Amino acid sequence: MDNIAGTASTRPAPRYQATPRSNPLRMIRVILIVLFLSLLALALLPFQLAAMFFKSHLQRAIPHHFHRVLCAVIGVRIREVGTPSKANPLLILANHVSWLDICVIGAVAPTVFVAKNEVARWPLFGWLARLQRSIFIDRQARHRTGAATQEIADRMLGGDAVVLFAEGTSSNGTHILPFRSALIGAVHHALGKTTRHDSVTVQPLSLAYVSWAGLPVGRALRDRVAWYGDIDLVPHLIGVLASGAVDVTITWGDATAYDMSANRKTIARDAELAVRRMTTAAMRRRPATEASPIPGSPAGTIAGSA
Repeated sequence: MDNIAGTASTRPAPRYQATPRSNPLRMIRVILIVLFLSLLALALLPFQLAAMFFKSHLQRAIPHHFHRVLCAVIGVRIREVGTPSKANPLLILANHVSWLDICVIGAVAPTVFVAKNEVARWPLFGWLARLQRSIFIDRQARHRTGAATQEIADRMLGGDAVVLFAEGTSSNGTHILPFRSALIGAVHHALGKTTRHDSVTVQPLSLAYVSWAGLPVGRALRDRVAWYGDIDLVPHLIGVLASGAVDVTITWGDATAYDMSANRKTIARDAELAVRRMTTAAMRRRPATEASPIPGSPAGTIAGSA
């Protein structure tokens, strides 16, 4: 399975397929969560459409708050280390483990995501991705890389913090895959299109899922949260909704300003090393006892907790 912005993976599918069918109470929980989130999405729909039409700042704020509620309802608890950069233009380079990454990152900061073209055609998920103003690209068509980087550059210059899953595919979260540099060329495209900025800020971001249903995420539970290989999306989604508790550590690395002389491969390599280091550190720590609130959360609460 591809990640949300990656190419097809050839890794064999894990045997685990999440399903709560053996527990009727968990199935009821899943149904109630889906019903609530569907009603919430429909209630916010006209406001988001209006905000997008008038190019209001609310087009960034509404998805951000939707993801905060989504994480709270699902039971995703976020331990945030560091802070997102306030610089503009801003490109965020992250590792990719699960479809949950979108919800987690969206809950801690107003961002837009780079997504593969086919996501736009997915039932429901494509609709939600469009409402979040995702940037759809075709990674398999190398001749279109220039157009993709131009669009990313335009979004950054327009004030959006753009998240790029730089591995190009999702993994089980244990190891960080090499970061691809092609789309990082958006840094140079952005600088070539403006005289207002002499640098673009790039910030590495690590996501590490450390516990599931109160148990440390070791090898046996890795596939409960990681969505990769050929795992079917819907059964995996149902399994996560039924679990009731997922702990994730999100770590912001040092933001670096790059000018036109910067090499995109160097940017990719530096971000990859930072994300690998931060992910390793996060996996070695226990999640809940040291969790910190996301911006705007009541003091003393864990991000995403009910």
